Amino acid sequence: MRRRTFIAGLGTGLAAPAIVQAEGTYPNRLVRYINPYPAGGPTDTLSRLFCAKMTELTGQQWVVENRGGAGGNLGMEVLSKSEPDGYTLGLGGIAAHAISPTLYARLPFNPRTDFTFVSTIWWLPNLLAVNLDVPAKSVAELIELCRKNPGKYSYGSAGSGTTLHLSGELFKMLAKVDIQHVPYRGSAPAT
Repeated sequence: MRRRTFIAGLGTGLAAPAIVQAEGTYPNRLVRYINPYPAGGPTDTLSRLFCAKMTELTGQQWVVENRGGAGGNLGMEVLSKSEPDGYTLGLGGIAAHAISPTLYARLPFNPRTDFTFVSTIWWLPNLLAVNLDVPAKSVAELIELCRKNPGKYSYGSAGSGTTLHLSGELFKMLAKVDIQHVPYRGSAPAT
């Protein structure tokens, strides 16, 4: 399963020279980039690479600010409440903008009206990985092991409502296994 990730604000690093030329003096100060996931995960690594390139291209510092938690909802709340001046941008994605509205009765932001989506900057796949101590060397063996030991095994995700969580629940349903979900505040802590 692939997770589509978007950035609210400017476009990709490839578009930066045209943006800078069109905007004249923008940016003329530091740009905050909200990553709604904790440090150390794939979105953090890719966000830092993106911001480093934007710093190089624009001559102004772009700083990643990690605001992980609630499947990306905490960071999106911070972004939604920031001044709409182009100096606080952020990473949006399917978890906070498509899944959360179906899971939560109320969100601290409106995913349809509080953000302007500009560009896809990467795709991140979901992966199934097991601890080396688990005596299964294939998905079929893992399913058989979980079926023989209901409730004994668990899986971690980047948080409730993330694609990793929903992928785990889909795996449980399709494989007919009883495993426990353990939500973390991002994929790095889950790993």
